[in-house]
Amino acid sequence: MGIDTERDIEANMQIGPTDQGMVRIFIEGSGIEIPMDFDPDEADEIAEEIRAAAIAARGFTKRKG
Repeated sequence: MGIDTERDIEANMQIGPTDQGMVRIFIEGSGIEIPMDFDPDEADEIAEEIRAAAIAARGFTKRKG
């Protein structure tokens, strides 16, 4: 199993600030809830990683198409 392994699992994701000044990514699905809190700097780093992955994914699909 890894990041490239496809799964047929449905989940919901919510992202927002907490009342403690953190950024929460909350994932809910299949009877499980996963709250993950990050300080704002960590959240910025995660956002940068997501943007970089999106750019890489676009490049991959262009090569295949």
